[in-house]
Amino acid sequence: MRVPLQDGEPPTSEVQPTMGVKIFSAGISACLADIITFPLDTAKVRLQIQGEGQTSSTIRYKGVLGTITTLAKTEGLPKLYSGLPAGIQRQISFASLRIGLYDTVQEYFSSGRETPASLGNKIAAGLMTGGVAVFIGQPTEVVKVRMQAQSHLHGIKPRYTGTYNAYRVIATTESLSTLWKGTTPNLMRNVIINCTELVTYDLMKGALVNNHILADDVPCHLLSALVAGFCTTLLASPVDVVKTRFINSLPGQYPSVPSCAMTMYTKEGPTAFFKGFVPSFLRLGSWNVIMFVCFEQLKKELTKSRQTVDCTT
Repeated sequence: MRVPLQDGEPPTSEVQPTMGVKIFSAGISACLADIITFPLDTAKVRLQIQGEGQTSSTIRYKGVLGTITTLAKTEGLPKLYSGLPAGIQRQISFASLRIGLYDTVQEYFSSGRETPASLGNKIAAGLMTGGVAVFIGQPTEVVKVRMQAQSHLHGIKPRYTGTYNAYRVIATTESLSTLWKGTTPNLMRNVIINCTELVTYDLMKGALVNNHILADDVPCHLLSALVAGFCTTLLASPVDVVKTRFINSLPGQYPSVPSCAMTMYTKEGPTAFFKGFVPSFLRLGSWNVIMFVCFEQLKKELTKSRQTVDCTT
Protein backbone atom coordinates (compact mmCIF):
# COMPACT_ATOMS: atom_id res chain seq x y z
CA MET A 1 0.00 0.00 0.00
CA ARG A 2 1.23 3.46 -0.79
CA VAL A 3 1.84 5.69 2.23
CA PRO A 4 0.10 9.08 1.92
CA LEU A 5 2.31 12.15 1.76
CA GLN A 6 2.28 14.77 4.48
CA ASP A 7 1.17 18.33 3.66
CA GLY A 8 3.90 20.15 1.80
CA GLU A 9 5.97 17.03 1.25
CA PRO A 10 7.31 16.78 -2.31
CA PRO A 11 6.28 13.77 -4.36
CA THR A 12 8.69 10.87 -4.15
CA SER A 13 10.79 9.96 -7.19
CA GLU A 14 10.82 6.30 -6.19
CA VAL A 15 9.59 3.99 -8.93
CA GLN A 16 6.16 2.65 -8.03
CA PRO A 17 5.25 -1.02 -8.61
CA THR A 18 3.07 -1.73 -11.62
CA MET A 19 -0.40 -3.24 -11.39
CA GLY A 20 0.99 -6.56 -12.65
CA VAL A 21 3.65 -6.60 -9.92
CA LYS A 22 1.02 -5.89 -7.25
CA ILE A 23 -1.33 -8.64 -8.48
CA PHE A 24 1.49 -11.19 -8.75
CA SER A 25 2.94 -10.26 -5.35
CA ALA A 26 -0.48 -10.41 -3.70
CA GLY A 27 -1.25 -13.83 -5.21
CA ILE A 28 2.07 -15.41 -4.20
CA SER A 29 1.99 -13.89 -0.70
CA ALA A 30 -1.63 -14.98 -0.13
CA CYS A 31 -0.86 -18.56 -1.22
CA LEU A 32 2.10 -18.73 1.18
CA ALA A 33 -0.02 -17.34 4.03
CA ASP A 34 -2.79 -19.84 3.26
CA ILE A 35 -0.44 -22.84 3.31
CA ILE A 36 0.98 -21.85 6.70
CA THR A 37 -2.36 -20.99 8.37
CA PHE A 38 -4.65 -23.58 6.73
CA PRO A 39 -5.00 -25.84 9.84
CA LEU A 40 -6.36 -22.82 11.74
CA ASP A 41 -8.91 -22.26 8.97
CA THR A 42 -9.98 -25.90 9.11
CA ALA A 43 -10.38 -25.64 12.89
CA LYS A 44 -12.46 -22.50 12.42
CA VAL A 45 -14.81 -24.24 9.97
CA ARG A 46 -15.28 -27.26 12.28
CA LEU A 47 -16.08 -24.99 15.24
CA GLN A 48 -18.49 -22.91 13.15
CA ILE A 49 -20.55 -25.89 11.96
CA GLN A 50 -20.55 -27.55 15.38
CA GLY A 51 -24.16 -27.71 16.59
CA GLU A 52 -25.75 -28.38 13.21
CA GLY A 53 -27.94 -31.48 13.09
CA GLN A 54 -26.14 -33.04 10.13
CA THR A 55 -22.72 -32.64 11.71
CA SER A 56 -23.55 -33.68 15.25
CA SER A 57 -21.42 -36.47 16.65
CA THR A 58 -19.99 -37.73 19.91
CA ILE A 59 -16.85 -35.69 19.26
CA ARG A 60 -16.98 -32.13 20.52
CA TYR A 61 -14.37 -29.59 19.57
CA LYS A 62 -13.08 -27.29 22.28
CA GLY A 63 -10.79 -24.39 21.49
CA VAL A 64 -8.30 -23.95 18.69
CA LEU A 65 -5.58 -26.33 19.82
CA GLY A 66 -8.18 -28.81 21.05
CA THR A 67 -9.88 -28.86 17.64
CA ILE A 68 -6.60 -29.26 15.76
CA THR A 69 -5.44 -32.01 18.15
CA THR A 70 -8.77 -33.84 17.97
CA LEU A 71 -8.81 -33.69 14.17
CA ALA A 72 -5.24 -34.96 13.95
CA LYS A 73 -5.91 -37.84 16.36
CA THR A 74 -9.29 -38.95 15.00
CA GLU A 75 -8.96 -38.24 11.26
CA GLY A 76 -5.22 -37.91 10.71
CA LEU A 77 -2.87 -34.97 10.12
CA PRO A 78 -3.70 -34.72 6.37
CA LYS A 79 -7.28 -33.78 7.35
CA LEU A 80 -6.00 -30.43 8.60
CA TYR A 81 -5.11 -29.64 4.99
CA SER A 82 -8.24 -31.08 3.38
CA GLY A 83 -9.36 -28.59 0.73
CA LEU A 84 -5.94 -26.91 0.44
CA PRO A 85 -5.88 -27.12 -3.41
CA ALA A 86 -9.18 -25.21 -3.49
CA GLY A 87 -7.73 -22.78 -0.93
CA ILE A 88 -4.73 -22.10 -3.17
CA GLN A 89 -7.01 -21.68 -6.18
CA ARG A 90 -9.08 -19.26 -4.11
CA GLN A 91 -6.08 -17.10 -3.27
CA ILE A 92 -4.88 -17.04 -6.88
CA SER A 93 -8.29 -15.99 -8.20
CA PHE A 94 -9.46 -13.96 -5.21
CA ALA A 95 -6.73 -12.43 -3.05
CA SER A 96 -4.53 -11.48 -6.01
CA LEU A 97 -7.36 -9.30 -7.37
CA ARG A 98 -8.81 -7.79 -4.19
CA ILE A 99 -5.38 -6.86 -2.79
CA GLY A 100 -3.41 -6.37 -5.99
CA LEU A 101 -5.98 -4.03 -7.55
CA TYR A 102 -6.70 -2.02 -4.40
CA ASP A 103 -4.08 0.70 -4.98
CA THR A 104 -4.92 0.98 -8.69
CA VAL A 105 -8.66 1.40 -8.06
CA GLN A 106 -7.95 3.83 -5.22
CA GLU A 107 -5.81 5.92 -7.58
CA TYR A 108 -8.60 5.81 -10.18
CA PHE A 109 -11.11 7.26 -7.71
CA SER A 110 -8.56 9.92 -6.70
CA SER A 111 -7.47 10.82 -10.27
CA GLY A 112 -7.08 14.50 -10.95
CA ARG A 113 -6.57 15.38 -7.30
CA GLU A 114 -3.27 16.43 -5.77
CA THR A 115 -4.29 15.41 -2.24
CA PRO A 116 -3.94 11.83 -0.93
CA ALA A 117 -6.89 9.47 -1.34
CA SER A 118 -9.72 10.17 1.09
CA LEU A 119 -11.25 7.61 3.44
CA GLY A 120 -14.25 7.44 1.11
CA ASN A 121 -12.01 6.60 -1.85
CA LYS A 122 -10.26 3.89 0.15
CA ILE A 123 -13.59 2.33 1.18
CA ALA A 124 -14.93 2.53 -2.38
CA ALA A 125 -11.79 0.79 -3.67
CA GLY A 126 -12.17 -1.94 -1.06
CA LEU A 127 -15.83 -2.44 -1.97
CA MET A 128 -15.14 -2.70 -5.69
CA THR A 129 -12.14 -5.03 -5.59
CA GLY A 130 -13.71 -7.25 -2.93
CA GLY A 131 -17.01 -7.55 -4.83
CA VAL A 132 -15.40 -8.45 -8.14
CA ALA A 133 -13.08 -11.00 -6.52
CA VAL A 134 -15.96 -12.78 -4.74
CA PHE A 135 -17.87 -13.52 -7.94
CA ILE A 136 -14.74 -14.88 -9.61
CA GLY A 137 -13.52 -16.97 -6.67
CA GLN A 138 -16.81 -18.22 -5.13
CA PRO A 139 -16.66 -21.81 -6.56
CA THR A 140 -13.28 -22.33 -4.88
CA GLU A 141 -14.75 -21.09 -1.58
CA VAL A 142 -17.65 -23.57 -1.78
CA VAL A 143 -15.36 -26.53 -2.45
CA LYS A 144 -12.83 -25.48 0.21
CA VAL A 145 -15.46 -25.19 2.96
CA ARG A 146 -17.14 -28.49 2.07
CA MET A 147 -13.84 -30.36 1.98
CA GLN A 148 -12.86 -28.93 5.37
CA ALA A 149 -16.25 -29.72 6.91
CA GLN A 150 -16.70 -33.35 5.80
CA SER A 151 -15.74 -36.17 8.15
CA HIS A 152 -15.31 -39.90 7.58
CA LEU A 153 -15.92 -40.85 11.21
CA HIS A 154 -18.77 -43.02 12.54
CA GLY A 155 -19.38 -44.67 9.20
CA ILE A 156 -20.22 -41.40 7.47
CA LYS A 157 -19.27 -41.68 3.82
CA PRO A 158 -17.51 -38.52 2.63
CA ARG A 159 -19.41 -36.60 0.00
CA TYR A 160 -16.23 -35.97 -2.00
CA THR A 161 -13.02 -37.91 -2.55
CA GLY A 162 -10.95 -34.88 -3.48
CA THR A 163 -11.02 -31.25 -4.60
CA TYR A 164 -11.65 -31.84 -8.29
CA ASN A 165 -14.17 -34.59 -7.50
CA ALA A 166 -16.00 -32.03 -5.36
CA TYR A 167 -16.27 -29.60 -8.29
CA ARG A 168 -17.67 -32.38 -10.50
CA VAL A 169 -20.08 -33.86 -7.94
CA ILE A 170 -21.48 -30.46 -6.93
CA ALA A 171 -22.01 -29.40 -10.55
CA THR A 172 -23.58 -32.71 -11.66
CA THR A 173 -25.65 -33.77 -8.63
CA GLU A 174 -26.81 -30.37 -7.36
CA SER A 175 -26.32 -27.89 -10.24
CA LEU A 176 -23.64 -25.66 -11.67
CA SER A 177 -25.14 -22.70 -9.86
CA THR A 178 -24.47 -24.46 -6.51
CA LEU A 179 -20.80 -23.60 -7.01
CA TRP A 180 -21.93 -20.02 -6.39
CA LYS A 181 -24.00 -21.00 -3.34
CA GLY A 182 -23.57 -18.56 -0.49
CA THR A 183 -22.42 -15.74 -2.76
CA THR A 184 -24.59 -13.23 -0.89
CA PRO A 185 -23.21 -13.87 2.62
CA ASN A 186 -19.72 -14.32 1.18
CA LEU A 187 -20.08 -11.00 -0.65
CA MET A 188 -21.16 -9.34 2.61
CA ARG A 189 -18.31 -11.02 4.48
CA ASN A 190 -15.67 -10.06 1.97
CA VAL A 191 -16.92 -6.51 1.54
CA ILE A 192 -16.50 -6.17 5.32
CA ILE A 193 -13.15 -7.97 5.27
CA ASN A 194 -11.75 -6.16 2.27
CA CYS A 195 -12.75 -2.71 3.47
CA THR A 196 -11.76 -3.27 7.09
CA GLU A 197 -8.57 -5.20 6.33
CA LEU A 198 -7.14 -3.03 3.54
CA VAL A 199 -8.39 0.34 4.78
CA THR A 200 -7.31 -0.31 8.39
CA TYR A 201 -3.91 -1.56 7.21
CA ASP A 202 -3.55 1.45 4.90
CA LEU A 203 -4.53 3.97 7.60
CA MET A 204 -2.47 2.29 10.33
CA LYS A 205 0.61 2.10 8.16
CA GLY A 206 0.20 5.74 7.07
CA ALA A 207 -0.22 6.91 10.67
CA LEU A 208 2.85 5.03 11.88
CA VAL A 209 5.07 6.27 9.05
CA ASN A 210 3.82 9.85 8.78
CA ASN A 211 4.04 10.39 12.54
CA HIS A 212 7.58 8.96 12.51
CA ILE A 213 6.66 6.19 14.95
CA LEU A 214 7.99 3.44 12.68
CA ALA A 215 9.75 3.39 9.33
CA ASP A 216 8.04 1.89 6.30
CA ASP A 217 9.55 -1.53 6.94
CA VAL A 218 8.78 -4.97 8.37
CA PRO A 219 7.89 -3.93 12.00
CA CYS A 220 5.46 -1.32 10.66
CA HIS A 221 3.90 -3.80 8.21
CA LEU A 222 3.63 -6.45 10.94
CA LEU A 223 1.89 -4.19 13.48
CA SER A 224 -0.45 -2.71 10.87
CA ALA A 225 -1.42 -6.20 9.65
CA LEU A 226 -2.09 -7.43 13.20
CA VAL A 227 -4.39 -4.50 14.01
CA ALA A 228 -6.18 -4.93 10.69
CA GLY A 229 -6.63 -8.65 11.38
CA PHE A 230 -8.30 -8.08 14.76
CA CYS A 231 -10.66 -5.37 13.51
CA THR A 232 -11.60 -7.49 10.51
CA THR A 233 -12.31 -10.63 12.55
CA LEU A 234 -14.50 -8.72 15.00
CA LEU A 235 -16.70 -7.21 12.28
CA ALA A 236 -16.81 -10.17 9.91
CA SER A 237 -17.35 -13.07 12.33
CA PRO A 238 -21.21 -13.18 12.31
CA VAL A 239 -21.41 -13.12 8.52
CA ASP A 240 -18.55 -15.61 8.24
CA VAL A 241 -20.32 -18.18 10.45
CA VAL A 242 -23.59 -17.84 8.49
CA LYS A 243 -21.68 -18.17 5.22
CA THR A 244 -19.94 -21.36 6.39
CA ARG A 245 -23.19 -22.91 7.63
CA PHE A 246 -25.10 -22.04 4.45
CA ILE A 247 -22.39 -23.25 2.07
CA ASN A 248 -21.99 -26.53 3.95
CA SER A 249 -25.75 -27.21 4.22
CA LEU A 250 -27.53 -29.99 2.36
CA PRO A 251 -29.97 -29.03 -0.43
CA GLY A 252 -33.16 -27.66 1.14
CA GLN A 253 -31.77 -27.48 4.68
CA TYR A 254 -31.97 -23.70 4.69
CA PRO A 255 -34.39 -21.99 2.23
CA SER A 256 -32.35 -18.79 2.32
CA VAL A 257 -29.47 -17.00 4.01
CA PRO A 258 -31.76 -15.13 6.46
CA SER A 259 -33.41 -18.48 7.31
CA CYS A 260 -29.99 -19.92 8.12
CA ALA A 261 -29.16 -16.96 10.36
CA MET A 262 -32.55 -17.10 12.11
CA THR A 263 -32.25 -20.87 12.72
CA MET A 264 -28.84 -20.33 14.28
CA TYR A 265 -30.18 -17.56 16.50
CA THR A 266 -33.27 -19.44 17.73
CA LYS A 267 -31.55 -22.80 18.30
CA GLU A 268 -28.11 -21.73 19.55
CA GLY A 269 -28.45 -18.11 20.61
CA PRO A 270 -26.48 -14.98 19.62
CA THR A 271 -23.14 -16.49 20.65
CA ALA A 272 -23.44 -18.89 17.69
CA PHE A 273 -22.51 -16.00 15.40
CA PHE A 274 -19.10 -15.82 17.08
CA LYS A 275 -18.31 -19.55 17.03
CA GLY A 276 -14.72 -20.09 16.04
CA PHE A 277 -13.79 -16.45 16.82
CA VAL A 278 -10.41 -17.31 18.37
CA PRO A 279 -9.23 -19.51 15.48
CA SER A 280 -10.69 -16.93 13.10
CA PHE A 281 -8.53 -14.22 14.66
CA LEU A 282 -5.47 -16.44 14.98
CA ARG A 283 -5.90 -17.46 11.37
CA LEU A 284 -6.77 -14.03 9.95
CA GLY A 285 -4.27 -12.21 12.15
CA SER A 286 -1.39 -14.52 11.27
CA TRP A 287 -2.58 -14.68 7.65
CA ASN A 288 -2.51 -10.87 7.46
CA VAL A 289 0.95 -10.66 9.01
CA ILE A 290 2.44 -13.24 6.65
CA MET A 291 0.61 -11.94 3.60
CA PHE A 292 1.23 -8.20 4.06
CA VAL A 293 4.87 -8.56 5.12
CA CYS A 294 5.61 -10.87 2.16
CA PHE A 295 3.52 -8.68 -0.16
CA GLU A 296 5.41 -5.51 0.75
CA GLN A 297 8.83 -7.16 0.50
CA LEU A 298 8.10 -9.06 -2.72
CA LYS A 299 6.59 -5.97 -4.31
CA LYS A 300 9.65 -3.95 -3.33
CA GLU A 301 12.13 -6.52 -4.66
CA LEU A 302 10.28 -7.01 -7.96
CA THR A 303 10.13 -3.25 -8.46
CA LYS A 304 13.87 -2.96 -7.75
CA SER A 305 14.59 -5.76 -10.24
CA ARG A 306 12.47 -4.04 -12.85
CA GLN A 307 14.21 -0.72 -12.21
CA THR A 308 17.62 -2.43 -12.54
CA VAL A 309 16.62 -4.04 -15.85
CA ASP A 310 15.33 -0.70 -17.16
CA CYS A 311 18.60 1.02 -16.21
CA THR A 312 20.76 -1.61 -17.91
CA THR A 313 18.72 -1.44 -21.09
